[in-house]
Amino acid sequence: MLTVTDVSLRYGDRKLFEDVNIKFTPGNCYGLIGANGAGKSTFLKIISGEIESQSGSVHLGPGERLAVLKQNHFEFEEEEVLKVVIMGHARLYQVMQEKDAIYMKADFTDEDGMKAAELEGEFAELNGWEAESEAAILLKGLGIEEDLHTKKMADITGGEKVKVLLAQALFGKPDVLLLDEPTNHLDIKAIQWLEEFLINFENTVIVVSHDRYFLNKVCTHIADLDFGKIQIYVGNYDFWYESSQLASRMAQDQNKKKEEKIKELQAFIARFSANASKSKQATSRKKLLDKIELDDIRPSSRKYPYVGFTPEREIGNDLLRVEGLTKTIDGVKVLDNINFVMNKDDKIALVGANELAKTTLFKILMGEMEPDSGTFKWGVTTSQAYFPKDNSEYFENSDLNLVDWLRQYSPNDQSESFLRGFLGRMLFSGEEVLKKSSVLSGGEKVRCMLSKMMLSGSNVLLLDEPTNHLDLESITALNNGLINFKGSMIFASHDHQFIQTIANRIMELTPSGLVDKQVTYDEYLENTELQKQIASMY
Repeated sequence: MLTVTDVSLRYGDRKLFEDVNIKFTPGNCYGLIGANGAGKSTFLKIISGEIESQSGSVHLGPGERLAVLKQNHFEFEEEEVLKVVIMGHARLYQVMQEKDAIYMKADFTDEDGMKAAELEGEFAELNGWEAESEAAILLKGLGIEEDLHTKKMADITGGEKVKVLLAQALFGKPDVLLLDEPTNHLDIKAIQWLEEFLINFENTVIVVSHDRYFLNKVCTHIADLDFGKIQIYVGNYDFWYESSQLASRMAQDQNKKKEEKIKELQAFIARFSANASKSKQATSRKKLLDKIELDDIRPSSRKYPYVGFTPEREIGNDLLRVEGLTKTIDGVKVLDNINFVMNKDDKIALVGANELAKTTLFKILMGEMEPDSGTFKWGVTTSQAYFPKDNSEYFENSDLNLVDWLRQYSPNDQSESFLRGFLGRMLFSGEEVLKKSSVLSGGEKVRCMLSKMMLSGSNVLLLDEPTNHLDLESITALNNGLINFKGSMIFASHDHQFIQTIANRIMELTPSGLVDKQVTYDEYLENTELQKQIASMY
């Protein structure tokens, strides 16, 4: 068991958290959530011992081992891939090194023999004989094939390094597993494998992630970092979100009878009780949920931006026709004879492993890049707003403050008070609107780009990875805004819940052409997996 007692940390006058007391118990997966800058990653570093808190202590049970997902992808450049995974169990790797060093001695003494025997015993206790096979299974599950296992880390790609370090953290069944953004840079197949691994993991997991679907799938509890405290909630992210929204509504309307709110609470507890992440824990989780009382839930201090796209003109039936689009970049054909017609009310999710292909299609459709061959034509009733994956050119060398930056894209030369109010809804308040646009963070730039799109009044949206750099609150607000959008759109995203809740059509760019289905994302994935299973039978 991992126990955190009276842990506090301040940076100058800024309090990250104070007097945190938690017991993290085996068999549970805790999703650590909080606003950007709240101290989630810092809290994980305190637990791992990487940094010290100013007060309090962190205790592991006797003989227990803690593993951490490392963030430095270049730490092991000269080491072999398989060896790097085994390094995740520091003591086992140390025993292996000491054992090998003794056996390589030219003058092997009786004392060496006794030491080797001790090490062999410990090696067996630590399951050393299964180490290489376990490491290989983890690597293969994450998509690192056997021919890469003996290569040096310096010789594999950045995405492959991410997977190796994740396998390193998972290796050897640690008693406590700390994962900071484990799904970053993972493909869909690797994420699905990781979800199943954590669902079946029997020890303690604490995970930080901006992927709501992932948190919903694997978490049995949410550890909410808010008000300088960490509050534990039974249930997944959706349950926490519903709880906090209910508490906020209660706080805003004190005149409603408490009994009505209790009934509302009981209703959604009943709904979530039947949706356990781990089937074997469903019964115990339901009992815990049933014990929750109204006073156990409190509103969050976190703010959600307002994201709403209102088309100025109703869209016609003739939106977009694409015929034979082909494009080669640096000798590689990224688009090959792409054909499709976009219809009214289409919300198209553009998926596929080739990121460059998706971005290239967006750029061609927005006139930023010429195709090698083929044509496309927008309907006369359409107006387009574009969110590029790389927005740097909009902010480079800009001395404009946020009001003047946004004024550039205001179609009706809106007043300063209007623009300030608009920026305020996007969480730029007070003097923040006078900040230079060139010094914004990644998340702030995304909110500015979304503001630009909202002001345009366009009836067709093109969005290339809009959730990158956003916190959970902004992702949720954008997600809801796009669900409510009355126009049509094409978007690319790696966020499962984002795609599932918005898209009614899936287009996958594959090496063999375009796969186009009028289905939800979950239906598409199920159908794709079924086709693979059928193909494997022949």
